Amino acid sequence: MKKFQKGFTLIELMIVIAILGILIAIALPAYQDYTVRSRVSEGVAQTAPAKLAVAETASSLGALSLVTTANSGFTFSTNATDYVASISVADGGAIVTTTRSTGADVEPAMTFTPSQVSNTAPINWTCTTPAAQHKYVPAECRKTP
Repeated sequence: MKKFQKGFTLIELMIVIAILGILIAIALPAYQDYTVRSRVSEGVAQTAPAKLAVAETASSLGALSLVTTANSGFTFSTNATDYVASISVADGGAIVTTTRSTGADVEPAMTFTPSQVSNTAPINWTCTTPAAQHKYVPAECRKTP
């Protein structure tokens, strides 16, 4: 009479646990990077009202060079988001967005610089970030200033 195996052996179970351990060791850091990137991308989304303020001010004054911190009319409330520390408009319309509590080693700061071919042309935005912070910023911001 033959004896039938009715379960898994200890070695088979240990192999499955080892495989799961390897997969978790690879997936966990990737997931952590993903969560930091998603928090940083909130900064890009929160910059949209500042871009609108710069575009409207440039349109009403006639040139991007006339946009200043005072006349842009943009103010950022730090209570509006958990992951954006500040958004400021500089003279000429450049916008600096600084993140906070994202989990990154160094909190990324993104600079959005407007450019315009003529006063009636649409405004194009260029995003730059210091090279040390490229790991967590969106692809459009991986240019070095």
